[in-house]
Parts: sequence; structure tokens; C-alpha cells
Amino acid sequence: MRTSTVRRVGLSVAVAAALTSVAACGGSDDKSGSGGTAVSKAEPIAALLAVQKKTGGANSAKVEGTTAMGSTMSMKQTGAIDWSDGISGALEIKYTGGSMADTMKQAGSDGTMQARYFKDGYAANMGDAFAQQAGGKHWINYSYEDLAELSGASGEVMKEQMQNTTPDQGVKALLASGDVKKVGQEDVRGVTATHYSGTVDVAELTAKNSELDADQLAAFKKQLSNAGISTEKVDIWVDEDDLLVKKTERGQMKTGELNSTVFYSDYGTKVSVERPPASDSIDFKELLKQQQGASGSAS
Repeated sequence: MRTSTVRRVGLSVAVAAALTSVAACGGSDDKSGSGGTAVSKAEPIAALLAVQKKTGGANSAKVEGTTAMGSTMSMKQTGAIDWSDGISGALEIKYTGGSMADTMKQAGSDGTMQARYFKDGYAANMGDAFAQQAGGKHWINYSYEDLAELSGASGEVMKEQMQNTTPDQGVKALLASGDVKKVGQEDVRGVTATHYSGTVDVAELTAKNSELDADQLAAFKKQLSNAGISTEKVDIWVDEDDLLVKKTERGQMKTGELNSTVFYSDYGTKVSVERPPASDSIDFKELLKQQQGASGSAS
């Protein structure tokens, strides 16, 4: 049962990763990094401030992307999100490789999962194989508060990110890093776009823009260090309307490379998402209690 519990925790992180890859590793609402004196430095910053404002104010978009986290997992995600009042939306997640995909196959899943996101948490449809083991219930409900409580400092950071995940976070991260340059004009799926690139110090950016206290930040930095994560290279592509059309993130982890690519389209699209029926859902915390109880009785 213990491995099953670990698997459920891992899946919660995977569903979170699918959404946070839509954004970036964090961001700031201030204008830090905008004080560059050289014209070459000021030009991309001024342009990105306009992109941040336009993309952030668009409120919704369709998204399509891929995310790989070393040997742990690789996945594709497609769907639509709305960030007009917190974050909401729905994504279809398809595991394409790594230990997570292997685990899901062993559990009788085809590797495809439906995820729904709300202001206070998210829900994942685990499929029929899971339902057979969970009293016929297909959905697991994850509360951001519960995940923060269970995961410590990294959970607090994830909670902040999940509640503030918007496509313009990648732009904010580059602005806050103070390290951004204009690469040039490129074609993105038939759209002429301007390419910007920079490197972000993950821990430094989180410390600068997070509400964590000193102890939580120290614990989070230790977790990042243990995972082998220090910096990420962030690239964004922006269309003629100052809207983000593509973002990539690359970094190194102990389990291999972190690599994420997301495409954005149909800004302003209508996003409607309903909570799964209570009769077909189980709360993550309750699931852990059940599994711990079963594990205890088996020992």
C-alpha cells in the first residue's frame, strides 16, 4: 500500500506540473530588472512589460504543450485555462514516458488523465482501473491547502504558483531575472514572432517574490538543491499583438533534464469547468488516510 500512496502523491505533483508548465518557475508583479541603462537592455525590457500587460489581461487561452522531468516522467497536455479570477480550466494529460508512465500502465491505465483546475485546488480523473480500487470513484480532489501541509516548503511554493499560474509568468520571470535579450524574428506555427531569452535563478526568484518565511525558504532551497535544480533557461515568443505564443523552459535535475514547451492560442476563449460529482470523487487526504489505515492493518 505504501507504494500506492507514493504513486498518488506523485500523480498530484504530475497534475500540478502540467499546469505550472503553462506558466514558468515564478514571477513578480513589480518592475524589478527594468532599470537597465543601455538601450540594448532597456529595449527588450520595455517590450516585455507590454507583453506582460497584454497577455496577463487577455484572461484566457488554449494551451498545448509537452513537459519532461528527467527519468520521472514525460507528458503532453492540451486544454484551456482562464486566469481572470484565480486559475480555472481543464487539461487532458497524456503520459508518454518515464517511471510515472510505467506506474500507470502497471495500474491498468492507458496513461491518459483528465484534470480540472479551480481557485482552491484541482481534480484528476484517474480512470476505470483506479475506480475499481476506490469504491467506484474516478476522481481525486486535491486541495492546495492540503498539498501545502503535506509537502512542506515545496508545497507552499506550489500552492502559490498554482493559485497564480498565468501564461505571463514566463514574461515576469525574465523581467525579474534582469537577464533577458532579444534573439530575433522567428516563425511559430505560421505566426511571425519575436524571440526573447534569459536565465532565471529559481531559488533567488522564489525568495524575491514569495511570501514564505525564512525557515520555509531555507527548506525550499534545500529541496531544490537535493533535486539538483538551480537555474532555468526561459525562452518566449511573442506575436505582433504583444501576446505570448510559445514558451520553453530548460533546466537540469538530478534525474535528468527538465524540459517544457507550451504553445498558446485563441486568447479570450470561453472556459467552462465544473467540479466532478461528489458521488464520483474522493479527497486526496481521505485517500491517504484509507491507505495508511489499510497499510497499518496489514502489518
